[in-house]
Amino acid sequence: MTNEEIIKTSLHNQERAHDLLQSIGMMNIFEDEGVDAHIVGSLRMGLLFNHLDIDLHVYSDAVTVKDSFKVMSRIAENESVVKMECRNLLYTEEACMEWHAWVRDELGDIWQIDMIHIVKGSRYDGFFERMADRIKEALTDETRLAILRLKSETPADVHIMGVEYYQAVLRDGVRTWADFKDWRKLHDATDGIMEWMP
Repeated sequence: MTNEEIIKTSLHNQERAHDLLQSIGMMNIFEDEGVDAHIVGSLRMGLLFNHLDIDLHVYSDAVTVKDSFKVMSRIAENESVVKMECRNLLYTEEACMEWHAWVRDELGDIWQIDMIHIVKGSRYDGFFERMADRIKEALTDETRLAILRLKSETPADVHIMGVEYYQAVLRDGVRTWADFKDWRKLHDATDGIMEWMP
């Protein structure tokens, strides 16, 4: 893909992501239920490319299984939601209910929407918002394009966390797919990389 095509694809899919959230009325549902919702991840940073994934962190003063199910059941009622899953992590340091929804958009594509329902004041309250904003502030036109190009060159069957791209490009100067593959061999994605920020 040309640089122009990469940027155009990214901007188009970001627009589609926002349109999908609006069509479900997701942010309005959270507001109605007294839940404070924030977009995080690649959509917040302007780095969404072709992996159709939206990350939301949503907060309540107290999170119970019952209350979390009540909120998410309103989202599940939308006919575009084809599947939902959850994990109860309230009794871990993450202090959250982890929800995943698979949603069909108007073009027939399936998006994964990750909604992490977090107890306010717990360890990760606001952490990934700060991470996203720090990465966004650190981006230049050149590094944004480098990250999007690496995403465009990633095989569809290879799973790579977004923060791996950002750390490799912004901290370590990686620019090519070959160098990125070598970089990943030297960096264990489970060894603290999730909490990296510039």
